[in-house]
Amino acid sequence: MKQILTIAGSDSGGGAGIQADIKAISANGGYAMSAITSVTAQNTVAVTDAFDLPIQLIEAQLDAVFSDFNIASVKTGMLSSSGIVETVAQKLRQYTPQTLVVDPVMISKSKFTLLKAEAINSLRLSLIPLATVITPNIYEAELLAEQEIRTTDDAKSAAKTIAKLGCNAVLVKGGHLDDEKAIDVLYADSDWSYFEAERIATENTHGTGCTYSAAIATHLALGKELIEAIQASKTYITNAIKHALEIGKGQGPTNHFYFLT
Repeated sequence: MKQILTIAGSDSGGGAGIQADIKAISANGGYAMSAITSVTAQNTVAVTDAFDLPIQLIEAQLDAVFSDFNIASVKTGMLSSSGIVETVAQKLRQYTPQTLVVDPVMISKSKFTLLKAEAINSLRLSLIPLATVITPNIYEAELLAEQEIRTTDDAKSAAKTIAKLGCNAVLVKGGHLDDEKAIDVLYADSDWSYFEAERIATENTHGTGCTYSAAIATHLALGKELIEAIQASKTYITNAIKHALEIGKGQGPTNHFYFLT
């Protein structure tokens, strides 16, 4: 079984972060392992607090996993500080995993800051150049590209700008645009690909970015080419949203195991 590592923060509500990643990896046929960077107090309504784990403990987790397992793919999520970003990047350069999916988590749906402003430059310079693919949403792409995004053409422009940071491919997710369909734009090898899905009328979308990127990392580990991996993951996340769970008092989570019900 292919082994996939997620390096991210913990969501006590179970819908995003490490918990969502483990569910998505398992649902898509991989074996999930984790290195936790931060612990959040979180539910479907809001993130109310967060605590970054000590750098030496993050390093110890990564050393433990890489020294024992045959890691086929890695994804990163919440890396809240410059120190954490630099530490993770250094360890990834040391262990050189074949595939790296970077989900540049910056802010929660409840507007809680998950990436300190000083860490954005570290993300640009240290981690993004290592990525097989980076998967920003519109807000994250705006910050990374330092430009406004209102249309798909804007998303394409931002993707080209982000690609100049040195990553192999950029997938700008269009879920927050006002288009009739949810269109994600991939820029890779100076070429464009588009991934469309129906726009589902639901507020229960907690953890979609985490889930989508973890699925991509899993399908890449299973040997799919990038476009095929993204398409399989797009289908998966669309179905997980379509069958989202009506639990909690806020924005409920996607249903990672919708196919079992």
